[in-house]
Amino acid sequence: MKDLSNDDIRNAVRENYSKVAEVGNGGCGCAPSACCDAAGKTSVEDISILLGYSNEDVSTVPGGVNMGLGCGNPQVIASLRAGETVLDLGSGGGFDCFLAAKAVGESGYVVGVDMTPEMISKSRKNADKAGYSNIEFRLGEIENLPVADNAVDVIISNCVINLSPEKGKVFGEAFRVLKPGGRLAVTDIVATGELPDLMKQDLALYTGCVAGASIISDLETILQETGFVDIRIRPKDESRGSIRNWKPGRKIEDYVVSATIEAVKPKV
Repeated sequence: MKDLSNDDIRNAVRENYSKVAEVGNGGCGCAPSACCDAAGKTSVEDISILLGYSNEDVSTVPGGVNMGLGCGNPQVIASLRAGETVLDLGSGGGFDCFLAAKAVGESGYVVGVDMTPEMISKSRKNADKAGYSNIEFRLGEIENLPVADNAVDVIISNCVINLSPEKGKVFGEAFRVLKPGGRLAVTDIVATGELPDLMKQDLALYTGCVAGASIISDLETILQETGFVDIRIRPKDESRGSIRNWKPGRKIEDYVVSATIEAVKPKV
């Protein structure tokens, strides 16, 4: 079997989430439409609440920005403060960016980066329509961030880094753009064991946030070698139940779980 190239993976991810942006809604976490019942009655608001967002979170953002994507709520671990500059890796429709903008206030600033033009267009329109002045959305890849060195206080991300075939570059870029003392607060899918080769070569499982998941110990090594300290990766075994519904019958819950990933860039 021919190994998937980095371009194969990026193109598949871009195409998949372009379709999600055009349709206007997602589904269950990172697997679009996977959790809806036969009648399609599962709302994106209900899904987001299951992922850890509050009723206030889902009711106060502009309409259309919550697409039911993700595998957790990075806001919970980010502990955002007024005046901070926040960067969202893989910002999608902008859901987490709008919540972050509220948390940091008018004295703060939020930048969302996404490689899908359709997502950037959608999020920019929503920001303009709702009158947000402290949010900016930039088109770019998370392996090559369109952000200056030492520019942000906090990096958040929700179930996106697993989609990258070059995670070392992602964390290297995150380290570069964080200010000294800046922090990483991410929710993502991680592997608890080696995935079978058939899963690793399945593009549908890649775009569904499964095949690209890294083993926890490998992520810890990458973060350490990049220069991060105070590294904390906390898997959530209870997430296996919802992950099972992403691809029923594929037993993906035996290999991956949702996790929070935290780390700090040293001050000196």
